[in-house]
Amino acid sequence: MTAPLPGQARVVIVGGGIIGCSVAYHLTKSGVRDVVLLEQNQLTSGTSWHAAGLVGQMRPSRNMTRMSKYGVELYATLEKETGQATGWTQCGSVNVAKTPERVIQYKRTLAAARSFGVEVEFISPAEAGKLWPLLRTDDLVGAVWVPHDGKANPVDLTQALAKGARMGGAKLIEGVRVTGFKRIKGRVAGVVTNQGEIACESVALCGGQWSRQVGALAGVTVPLFSAEHFYIVTRPIEGVTRNLPVMRDPDGFLYYKEEVGGLVMGGFEPVAKPWKVDPIPDDFAFQLLPEDWDQFEILMNNALHRTPALHRAEIRQLLNGPESFTPDGNFILGEAPELAGFYVAAGFNSAGIANAGGAGRLLAEWIAGGEAPLDLWDVDIRRFAPFMSNRRALSERTIETLGLHYAMRWPRQELVSARPLRRSGLYDRLAAKGARFGSKMGWERALYFADKPGDDIPYGFAKPDWLPFCLAEQKAVREGVAVFDETSFAKLVVKGRDALAVLQRLCANDIDVPPGRMAYTAMLNPRGGFETDLTAMRLAEDSFLLITGSSQGTRDLAWIERHLGEAHAVAFDVTALWSVVSVMGPKARDLLERVSPDIARSVAIGDCPEIDLGLARVRAARMAYVGGPGWELYVPSEMAAAVYDTLHQAGGDLGLRDAGYHAIDALRIEAGRRAFGAELGPDETPLEAGLMHAVKLDKPGGFIGREALAKQRAEGPKKRCAIFTVEDGEAYPWGGEGILRDGKPVGEVSSAGFSGRLGRAVVMGIVRGEGVLSREALLTGRYEIDIAGQRLPLTIQPRPPFAG
Repeated sequence: MTAPLPGQARVVIVGGGIIGCSVAYHLTKSGVRDVVLLEQNQLTSGTSWHAAGLVGQMRPSRNMTRMSKYGVELYATLEKETGQATGWTQCGSVNVAKTPERVIQYKRTLAAARSFGVEVEFISPAEAGKLWPLLRTDDLVGAVWVPHDGKANPVDLTQALAKGARMGGAKLIEGVRVTGFKRIKGRVAGVVTNQGEIACESVALCGGQWSRQVGALAGVTVPLFSAEHFYIVTRPIEGVTRNLPVMRDPDGFLYYKEEVGGLVMGGFEPVAKPWKVDPIPDDFAFQLLPEDWDQFEILMNNALHRTPALHRAEIRQLLNGPESFTPDGNFILGEAPELAGFYVAAGFNSAGIANAGGAGRLLAEWIAGGEAPLDLWDVDIRRFAPFMSNRRALSERTIETLGLHYAMRWPRQELVSARPLRRSGLYDRLAAKGARFGSKMGWERALYFADKPGDDIPYGFAKPDWLPFCLAEQKAVREGVAVFDETSFAKLVVKGRDALAVLQRLCANDIDVPPGRMAYTAMLNPRGGFETDLTAMRLAEDSFLLITGSSQGTRDLAWIERHLGEAHAVAFDVTALWSVVSVMGPKARDLLERVSPDIARSVAIGDCPEIDLGLARVRAARMAYVGGPGWELYVPSEMAAAVYDTLHQAGGDLGLRDAGYHAIDALRIEAGRRAFGAELGPDETPLEAGLMHAVKLDKPGGFIGREALAKQRAEGPKKRCAIFTVEDGEAYPWGGEGILRDGKPVGEVSSAGFSGRLGRAVVMGIVRGEGVLSREALLTGRYEIDIAGQRLPLTIQPRPPFAG
């Protein structure tokens, strides 16, 4: 019998799978005990009950690895705490490699994992065979052993978290379906169910593959889509013991774990099969989809090769259970930008068991504390925009992202499905000139220009074949003039009587500049870390145009709207209204003087006046993210093609060249320009990032984060952003490599580019000290970079290599 619904609760959790139960458990651990969890059927009945239960630790970032390591620690102790069995076994994992490229990928991952504190070891095929006796090893070239990985029983583990939540005071109620949400002044205020309403302060949507349709009831975008996911379960096989490690063969798209003396074998086929059911039925509980041996064939054939014992094994079942996947392969976590107090944890891409412990803790701390406990940008729900909930696009993308789960993931690899979508007015012109495009926030962006239109250049780990094109574009920027299409910049307007007061409170710099001027600034969280960095252009006394990164528009707009309060001001997105045509290089002024009579009147650095250009009227911002002289031209979208043509008609004899984002990235690194999501994030302060010039600590009225930043300046930072050159001109780092100081890991590369001027790579990274790290200490010591296991000398640069 279903328990009666309480009339109110501080937090209502929607969904009783492992994620929802983990959030409930961790909320009670955070001191929030007035928690109600609602499950429309029974606990675990959606996806959790048929999950494979693999638990690994290696992740691409420091914070995601910390999250995974915590999950392993939690699962190892949860049974003792609650008295509920979890099926946790620390059996370790063996990850095998069939190709030299996979070995390079592993060695790159190992360098980062060691920097993050994960115990890992690269081993030979023979050693892998000893750890996993059923393994065929004659065609392998290496493997990775992670001794502290493990496996768990998903149902038992979920029930243990549920029991722990109840012990902490949470109420878990089954058989209750959510039908809507109440909101007051932009904040969630209650949950409507088929059995009544519950008033609440916060909601945590942990509805698994139902999250997209439940989120829509609140006007919240949760871009995920279900795909059919397959594995077989065998009867007992000789040689399979309870402590047999988890084994992954990504070149065969396979994973294995022991279960009751037999094997669970599944994988991620290269071309996935979306589950095209819309909406997903509410009563789809403890159900599976029909077997599909044709879809499973590639996995079965590869498994018969890798584990010959399967030829003699009796297969008990081919299990086909739908699981949800996101457009970029990372799960979704955080407070929804559309509705304050509405949090989401969903779309775990078939890794919900491994991530549940850490993700549940992080979301619980976010809800309890009112802000993200650390930098979670990789999984933050605000990295998506509302248009990304298009179901056709999600279906097409799911075919690709599931297939990439175990496929080779190359540096700067671009996803290809559901494209092109957002195109600037210059797209066709750039394509005709040989542009090769990448995609960011749905925008097609020229990465580089090849000799002629054609296929993309293959990916790899060595110096890329597109590098000569990029170097030519760099040369044009440093010695001549180049034009970039940077239309994808997110553009926000804050307008109204109180616009200045709102922004002065949010911005660390003083943006009270005259109309027609601009200021680069950080917006900080209460810990002093970057919520974003942007350029604020003052259009009028009561109006500002904010220019921020292509992927930051949703995040930044939500941050500003959350802080408007009762102010007489509005904030809105105008990204699509303006194209950005940037003219960069020492000959930029020469070119612009030919097409605009206003440039000759001396537009100073920091100016952003409206000017005539050809037949158009544009806003010319005197700044250059790539370093050196340059202008960003903000052009009404319908005039972009005319402005671009005017520039090219006037710039032929100046050697005007089109250039792309690979050149931008290399040039900004050479010039020491930081980037959000790389050097900047919620865990990095302006002091640590070396950007105190964009902060006014003594600004009247202060700003969010000022106290924390002032305290850090008095005590000294424990980490700092640093710029290095790689002494070996043949080495090619891509980002993520470990940085060592006097032989000890101290950080990782946040950005990497190859400088044509220097003939070698330039990298930036965050260097961590054991205590306070002074600038003098930072500049001492012997630095190295670990590129796929090879340590190469680094030279730290006291100033950016290009200071123009």
